[in-house]
Amino acid sequence: MAKYRRSLPLLKGGLFLSDGGIETTLIFHEGIALPHFAAFVLISTADGRRRLLDYYRRYLAIAQQHGTGFVLDTPTWRASADWGKKLGYNGADLAEANQNTIYMLAELRAEYERPQAPIVLSGAIGPRGDGYRLGRMGADEAEDYHAPQISTFAASDADIVSAYTLTSIDEATGIARAAQSHGMPCSIAFTVETDGRLPDGRTIQVAIETVDAATGGYPHYYMVNCAHPDHFETSLDPESTWVQRIAGIRANASTKSHAELDDSETLDAGDPIDLGRRYRTLTTHLPRLRILGGCCGTDHRHIAAICEACLPPTALSA
Repeated sequence: MAKYRRSLPLLKGGLFLSDGGIETTLIFHEGIALPHFAAFVLISTADGRRRLLDYYRRYLAIAQQHGTGFVLDTPTWRASADWGKKLGYNGADLAEANQNTIYMLAELRAEYERPQAPIVLSGAIGPRGDGYRLGRMGADEAEDYHAPQISTFAASDADIVSAYTLTSIDEATGIARAAQSHGMPCSIAFTVETDGRLPDGRTIQVAIETVDAATGGYPHYYMVNCAHPDHFETSLDPESTWVQRIAGIRANASTKSHAELDDSETLDAGDPIDLGRRYRTLTTHLPRLRILGGCCGTDHRHIAAICEACLPPTALSA
């Protein structure tokens, strides 16, 4: 049974950590081949599962050191039908993989969760297409496409579904509707270009307000991910109502554009200390910021630097 689905602790206050760029860490730091950037395939072998557990434990240890909660995302950004087909997975295979990742994270929660530091299990959803390019589905099609993965998470111990790296307002709307129809809390994370806008030129403000208008404000919160703070920090007005809907940031380590990152054969890990300082600035721009995590190019060093910049270390007693 889902532990926090009916009462998400991160909506009540406090800071929660999340992990970094799982795919870039596994590929560039650990030398693991991830076909089509899909980390969920590792759940199918004992060695792959061990590597995933080792990855998550680095971040959970940081959260434990600082006494924060944690949003524990499944490695299922690519575990939907179109990507599954490319990887040789049918619908039943994908459902099993999505479910098994929740089983794995539930075991980690039992190991690491402490009083006053809850761990929220999040079923991670990615875009149907490339996260660096504009999606072109209508909202109805997006709802139908993402419903099977959301349904699987709804039948699991997942507390929330979190959609990351979305470039399309219509796809975000469809995901929110599918989550609502399955009784699942959801968060929506948009990615932006270096000008702080979605690939179609619309602003984060327009994206959030449009999805809220189309869904009755169903998303429990919004995030920005897969972009460096330099790309969007100046567009955030803390007095605006829409900004108060943003509860999380999972930024890239690099200041490069998506096109530059796509063409790069090496990892740009940026400067963890500078990224931490930028997160500190973001906490002043985002009055309801709750979740601090990373995306492409970030690893446990970046999350540790973000912690050092944004909150004092306080060892959490068992």
